Amino acid sequence: MTHEEARGGAPLEAIAEALRRQRVRSGLSLTEVARRAGVAKSTLSQLEAGTGNPSVETLWALGVALDVPFSRLVEPQRPRVQVIRAGEGPAVASERADYVATLLASCPPNARRDIYLITVEPGAPRESEPHMPGVVEHVVLCSGRALIGVTTDPVELAPGDYVAYPGDLPHVFHALRPGTVAVLVSEHV
Repeated sequence: MTHEEARGGAPLEAIAEALRRQRVRSGLSLTEVARRAGVAKSTLSQLEAGTGNPSVETLWALGVALDVPFSRLVEPQRPRVQVIRAGEGPAVASERADYVATLLASCPPNARRDIYLITVEPGAPRESEPHMPGVVEHVVLCSGRALIGVTTDPVELAPGDYVAYPGDLPHVFHALRPGTVAVLVSEHV
């Protein structure tokens, strides 16, 4: 899935419903969630109404503010047997890099991992703020070449290489070759 296709592919209804549900569950006001996430109150209001087109960065910040994994904000209800064909699935694009995250599987309640298919092109790196405490990210590079890991010490990966790093520290994913694809597992420990 390309960056442009993902721009229109975010599951806005699922995001709106999840944001409202998680905000009410947390007992926080719209103003307080927006403040904690560092987003405008009007942006959060639009997202809860099912309008707008949230970026990966905005949804991660809202997940941290609400103390829930990113996947709880983007994944609609799924059947017991799940098949996601190439180019399908809830995809969200970065606003800062040519980077698209497609959620493949999320943690059911009380489980501790989410799985993403990442497609990224050379250019601006995808720099991530720290996620919730205890998050560990695991990446297997499928194609291309990339610098991945903690921002201060990323590792260059080739196809078939694996890296794990603390997701609760600033981290980066920087494609070095066109057509870079990876599988990322976000583990909530």
